[in-house]
Amino acid sequence: MTDEWRPGETGTHQDHVIAHVVGATVLGYFAADDALHLSLDIGFIWMIYADAEMGLVPESLALRELNVGAEERARLVEELRRLHDGETEGDSFARVTPAPAGCLIEEVRLLARDEMRRLEIRGEAAALVVEASTLTGEMSVRQLSL
Repeated sequence: MTDEWRPGETGTHQDHVIAHVVGATVLGYFAADDALHLSLDIGFIWMIYADAEMGLVPESLALRELNVGAEERARLVEELRRLHDGETEGDSFARVTPAPAGCLIEEVRLLARDEMRRLEIRGEAAALVVEASTLTGEMSVRQLSL
């Protein structure tokens, strides 16, 4: 096992998704259905899986397709609406974590280390670092100020 991260290879689909999210702002994120879901200011959800595969779908479609109960779906809809309205203060977010201010996506890098994947999402004033294990499916997110 190595301690060093190396550049990861992205496929055509990943490159296509990344090209679409650059220039968008991450408003917040939540975990569901074995993926991290990032809500973007352009009305789309960017789904990232533990193996660094990804998808980009309209927010309304993403929410409809989630494998969650009606009550949880309603909570997600409400919390995402509040993020789109700029309401990020307070402790009233139960499912969605608001992204740090200034998370306008400027660069996305994929790194790999053994069974681990790291996706670095750099913004103008903040960054999100997503680390995931391809063996266990566990994912974590760190917010960084730049």
